[in-house]
Amino acid sequence: MLIADDHAVLRAGLKLLINAQADMEVVGEAGDGPATIRSAQATAPHVVLLDLSMPGSRFTQTIEQLVRVTPSSRVLVLTMHDDPAYLQAALQAGASGYIVKKAADIELLTAIRAVHHGRTFVDLTRPGEEARGHEVRRVSRESPAAGHPSVLSQREAEVLRLLAQGHTNQEAADHLAVSVKTVETHRKRLSDKLGLRSRAQLFRFAVEVGLLEGNAARPGDE
Repeated sequence: MLIADDHAVLRAGLKLLINAQADMEVVGEAGDGPATIRSAQATAPHVVLLDLSMPGSRFTQTIEQLVRVTPSSRVLVLTMHDDPAYLQAALQAGASGYIVKKAADIELLTAIRAVHHGRTFVDLTRPGEEARGHEVRRVSRESPAAGHPSVLSQREAEVLRLLAQGHTNQEAADHLAVSVKTVETHRKRLSDKLGLRSRAQLFRFAVEVGLLEGNAARPGDE
């Protein structure tokens, strides 16, 4: 495990937590983007725990470089930013997971183990949702039942998959044997819950969480 964060006190706390696990070990630390790349090349860690707000380079550049120079390493973002825009940018750059710093220790350890075993893990709390009881949008491919965010209903996940595959609202309605108005309602709920407005954004999210088999054509934006 490589810990990349520009706050030394936080790195020390994370190191204590991680080294206390029987199946984990910290092999390196870094406080900025370039140092992260150098340390990753030197230690070839299984997982890089990466903060987004380090000096030295943009976080997307750091992630892209990590994926290129140490392809065996999996990047898990640990950040204070719970904005879906940061999540999308990190995943598109090549990160395997994304978790906010206010998550519990057990959630962080679960995320580390998930990405280490080749799965995608996303734990994102939207502002205000925790107080309303919609606590976490979580994605993990640890089991077949966890193939889509737990905040989505089964029907919403079905609508998301069909729209991401390029189907129109009418085609999705026909496939599900419901009215177009019902599909439009589900689509609005998807937008509200995920913060994704366009069909292209829905497509990218569906790919990241494993709702598509990878053979669907990329739909145009709307």
